[in-house]
Amino acid sequence: MQIVFLDASTLHSGDLDLSVLESLGTLTCHSVSSESEIPKRIAKADIVITNKALMTAKNIAAAPKLKLIVSCATGVNQIDLNAARAAHIIVSNVAGYSTPSVAQHVFTFILNFATQIPQFNKESRAWPQFPIFTSLAHPCFDVAGKTLGIIGLGEIGSATAKLALAFGMNVQVLARLDSKAILMPELRRIPAGEFYSSSDFISLHCPLTPSTQGLINKQTLGQMKSTAYLINTGRGPLINEADLAEALNAGTIAGAGLDVLSSEPPASDNPLILSNHPQLMITPHTAWSTLEARQRLLAGVAENIDSFIDGSPTNRLT
Repeated sequence: MQIVFLDASTLHSGDLDLSVLESLGTLTCHSVSSESEIPKRIAKADIVITNKALMTAKNIAAAPKLKLIVSCATGVNQIDLNAARAAHIIVSNVAGYSTPSVAQHVFTFILNFATQIPQFNKESRAWPQFPIFTSLAHPCFDVAGKTLGIIGLGEIGSATAKLALAFGMNVQVLARLDSKAILMPELRRIPAGEFYSSSDFISLHCPLTPSTQGLINKQTLGQMKSTAYLINTGRGPLINEADLAEALNAGTIAGAGLDVLSSEPPASDNPLILSNHPQLMITPHTAWSTLEARQRLLAGVAENIDSFIDGSPTNRLT
């Protein structure tokens, strides 16, 4: 089997052992692949692995031997599923590998806001000049007793909720008509008005759909407490970024922790990238990327290929 990994640098930077993939066929890894490079690179491929590299209908047609496309991720928006289905190509993905990592990232945001560690760290070298033994320049607070509002109670939302409960927080869930959440039925599902106005933190974990795009906007931000924080480790377009930047500057909410933006990498004129708000923390889509999560992802990719070769493909979407 000729296996082509179109964007291997999205999985590892030399810190993972890819021998598990090499044992399944002849592996060719490309660090990244532009769309113009893809047709030539997959022309003789039996199996393609992609994280972000586009497998469009045109690119699929350029690979007459192609039998399997493995998304090195949970999402498959980089793959034209209809074209793959029409060409009788199996598409598979890997789910669940990043759940503890993303939940951990959410809580890193929460604890940094509560303790103000980023702000104190910036000033730590000036400590010898402090007039007292400590600093009260950036007020801190306990997370115990605060309310975490979760939008989207799937696997990651539930893992985040469990961490919050362990820290003594109250947890509530936004009641949405199209929600399919069945996990943790003991948590309160409350309507939007009460949800936004009573949450001290709001964490986004819902899928991106036409009904959730721009869910966080001027109206919903205006319903939040001025002391509340917004956290997004889900999908960037869940937030109207111009509205969030305006809300931060106006003091409508206290701060935001973002691991995703509407386009990635973001445009240099993105209003959130341009913001110097002291309570805005942005990480470059790293919540999923712990070593352990990437090891689980690699194992999932290998399992999908191995099961395909054995004639009983798993995690198939087409």
